[in-house]
Amino acid sequence: MTGINRTSAPSSGSMILVHDLYRAMPDTRTTFLGRAPVDHAWKTAFDQLITLSTPKRPHGPAFGPYVDELTREVGALIKESRPDAIHAQYLGFALSLALTRTAGSIPVIAIAHGPDVMAAERDTSERGVLNEVAAASAAIVAPTPALADRIDRVTGRRFTDRLTVIPWGIRPGDARLRTQPLTGTGPLSLVHAGRLDDNKSTITAVEALSLTDQPHHLTVIGEGTLQEHLQQRAVELGLRDRVRFVPFLPRAELWRLLPDFDAFVFTTTGLEAFGLVLIEAQAHGLPVVYSNLPGVKETLGGAGVPYTPGVPRSLTAALDGMGRAPPPAQGPEQGGSRQRAPIRHRRHRLPAPRTDHPRHLLSPMLVQLATGRSLPRHPPGIAALRGHHHPHLAEEARQCRGVPERPSSRRRDRHRRRCFARWPQPGDELL
Repeated sequence: MTGINRTSAPSSGSMILVHDLYRAMPDTRTTFLGRAPVDHAWKTAFDQLITLSTPKRPHGPAFGPYVDELTREVGALIKESRPDAIHAQYLGFALSLALTRTAGSIPVIAIAHGPDVMAAERDTSERGVLNEVAAASAAIVAPTPALADRIDRVTGRRFTDRLTVIPWGIRPGDARLRTQPLTGTGPLSLVHAGRLDDNKSTITAVEALSLTDQPHHLTVIGEGTLQEHLQQRAVELGLRDRVRFVPFLPRAELWRLLPDFDAFVFTTTGLEAFGLVLIEAQAHGLPVVYSNLPGVKETLGGAGVPYTPGVPRSLTAALDGMGRAPPPAQGPEQGGSRQRAPIRHRRHRLPAPRTDHPRHLLSPMLVQLATGRSLPRHPPGIAALRGHHHPHLAEEARQCRGVPERPSSRRRDRHRRRCFARWPQPGDELL
């Protein structure tokens, strides 16, 4: 059983992530708790989707009674469905609190998404909720070492041994590199996608555009509380014809449009859990200009052009530098024993996109819990996660799912070693 306490639709990176994750585990029965309205195409990733009826309430005087009521509702659902494992998405938010309070002996994995950690850092009451969920969890999963470290700090380093770093990503089959290199130099056609809020700091890109030597163009895809302010600011800076705003797009449509641009601009200034959109941009042939936050460089694997977060002039210099760069020489790139086609771009040739970030290196751990077996604190291979390298192949995941319900200790250990065996190779279907 798992869930996210919001509209059941692919409206954010987290909702897309859980859809991908549980769709990649067809042999594991998943019950998802969400909110109406429900996107019927999105819900197909789950065996059952239940909409919660308890009215949501924010932190404040009514939050305690709200959590009590939600806990009663969730407790009844747990009693009815009797899950083998619970995945508490957004540790520290109300639904995770309700799940952990009614889990009993059912093992819980808490999965961090970023906003939950930011809320705990800002607010004492939310920090208390996060610590309660962490204390009740057998494991706490974060997509980057940077986020894991922030969780470790906000929990007073009491649960360090429960923290595991498992990156997100997309399937190699979803990569769509440019088939023809672009030629020439000049103004860039830039794209930015994400929520339009303070943390995403889209304003940095808008203001940077007003300072560039070349008349670059920017397309902003997304919606949020700052949309009107950003549109107004673009007009004030004389950028009406150079900044275009497009409403939120479904992922398939966004992916179809990405190759039409020259580069992706990433502007987050606070916390970014992983930056899945960076991987998506790379996988569609776009170099990335990114705010140099902790963890982002690890996500990109050394590719991309960094700038100082929240400083428009720093981003301006990066964009103009990219626009002036001469066309690169063309040739194959190699990485160890693997060879990939390079991204050929009229201004930059960057390392191949990191499609070797599986979306769901989570899967072996989740499968173990789903079969009712206890979660080892440090199973073979988990130590490698501290450096966020956790090898896993789909074939081996299928073998993991095929292990008998109660294998012997020796056989279980062999099974775990097989599941944590080696790096994925080209052509592997990653979970």
